[in-house]
Amino acid sequence: MDAIKENTRQIIIDHSIKLFSQSGYANVSVRDIASAVGIKPASLYYHFENKQTLYLASIKESFSLKAIVLAEVLRRQEPETLKLKHYIETLAGLATEDEPFRRLMQREMLDGDEKRMQYLAEEVFQEQFDALGMLLTEIDPQCDPHMSAISILSLVLYHLETAPLRGFLRGYKKEHNQVNYISQHVFNLLMNGLPMNHINVNDASETA
Repeated sequence: MDAIKENTRQIIIDHSIKLFSQSGYANVSVRDIASAVGIKPASLYYHFENKQTLYLASIKESFSLKAIVLAEVLRRQEPETLKLKHYIETLAGLATEDEPFRRLMQREMLDGDEKRMQYLAEEVFQEQFDALGMLLTEIDPQCDPHMSAISILSLVLYHLETAPLRGFLRGYKKEHNQVNYISQHVFNLLMNGLPMNHINVNDASETA
């Protein structure tokens, strides 16, 4: 019986991710999710207290699977720069494979309230974010790990998010949408970028 309950819970989460990614948190009701699963709303409340609980559980469970894979990369016994290269490749691959999750996070960045954002930051993303920051500090002790980690995530994810637009911009090539091409480009950009990481903001403004 417990296996049946767990299977139902997983089915609810799977449908929730799809619906939330398509329409956003505010535009999806418990009744919509229950209908997609093929159960009554009352049955859904047996597994989840309310819509927000279900929403957060869906994001957390979806990302936890990715976090396990990314954590394995960070535990590898290899040079730090090579580890970063493999991390970027893995991140790009996971994000490419799971478009619903990527869309879900895009919508949350636009529509999420402060309470949900705090929960996602502390309970879902913080551990993985800290691990990436530690790797970047090992590579460059003078870096700002917070900004550096955000920059890497942005470089990888924004390439995927803008794919529908980039295809119409001058210079576009089909290989620009390939995971290996994106990850290699981002890694090269990080390794060969302009040496401006440690310029003081005030110094920069004075010389402008």
